Amino acid sequence: MSTAPALDPRHTALLVMDYQPAVLAVLPKDRDCEALLGRMEGAIADVRANGGTIAYVHVGFTEADWDAIPATNKTFAPVARHRVMHYEDPAAAIHERLTPHIGDISVRKIRYGGISTTDLDQQLRERGITTLIVSGITTSGVVLSTVIDAADRDYQLYVLSDGVADPDTEVHNVLLHQVLPSRAHIIDTTELHTLLRGD
Repeated sequence: MSTAPALDPRHTALLVMDYQPAVLAVLPKDRDCEALLGRMEGAIADVRANGGTIAYVHVGFTEADWDAIPATNKTFAPVARHRVMHYEDPAAAIHERLTPHIGDISVRKIRYGGISTTDLDQQLRERGITTLIVSGITTSGVVLSTVIDAADRDYQLYVLSDGVADPDTEVHNVLLHQVLPSRAHIIDTTELHTLLRGD
């Protein structure tokens, strides 16, 4: 039985972040990406069926984006130097199993967080969204950055524990069990189904 408060789907968005072939490829080969994608398909369908919003966040760069990255940026300077993750590259597309529908939110980002370099916050506010269910690859990247940012913006937050993954299992576990719970309710896809229905 979940201790998290029930969700009002009319004011709730599921964030599906960095579910892109190139990002999924950073997960260890022993991770079951097919099962992960299957859980996300189910979560997306569940939120849609209950009248919630789906918001896709994906990382991708233009030539101008690469040129604007300073050499001092430890993470993204190598991305710019090697000209990887161009937004038109098929490896940077949202995974085909999770393709957005008409009416969904979809934003392209150029840093870790889903909000800082996008108009995601504005689009969510325009739809009356006050609650976010966070999923994404990786836990130590987009998930952590977005949760911290969204918490500072006063969203009610849930992290989908079986909808996030990281290359480093130990880091993933520390974040999920010791860091993120101070800002978000930690639930899984089964609890999500129950909370959406208000059972």
